[in-house]
Amino acid sequence: MELAEAKQKFIEAWGKLGSEWGINRTMAQVHALLLVSPEPLTTEEVMENLNISRGNANMTLRDLMGWGLVEKQHKAGERKEYFFADKDTWNIARQVAKERRKRELDPVLKILGELTKVEGDQKDPEFKTFNQSITDINKLAKNVDKTLDTMLKAEESWFWASIFKIFR
Repeated sequence: MELAEAKQKFIEAWGKLGSEWGINRTMAQVHALLLVSPEPLTTEEVMENLNISRGNANMTLRDLMGWGLVEKQHKAGERKEYFFADKDTWNIARQVAKERRKRELDPVLKILGELTKVEGDQKDPEFKTFNQSITDINKLAKNVDKTLDTMLKAEESWFWASIFKIFR
């Protein structure tokens, strides 16, 4: 397999994986393209490589910057903007975890915190079932939050050594 074919295969696979994780396929493909590009790319180069519109490219690059996965740079004497992605997979994993926590877990924890304060009769089966479910989900969500906190603060080697130790 030639390099160009391998790059295309990776970009397609990353896009498919992203869509399975709830991320827009194009967003994942643009990220993949920037991951395997040795130099920062312009919007036009992203459009050309992935055969996407200017509007789609601009919106996707903005979204990736919002996730903290892509940065913009300017080159002296040029008006074009260049985009690049951090190539360190541990940094990428931590950034995605941080953003998913902010966008998904934090709002759920807030709602669960409110729902655990619902008052009712413990003898009422409906209330008892509701209360137990909310309490259990809240406990799980808090444990996930603590694990993410540990991951975000940890060095890669320590984190994986700790995880592997758990499963031995």
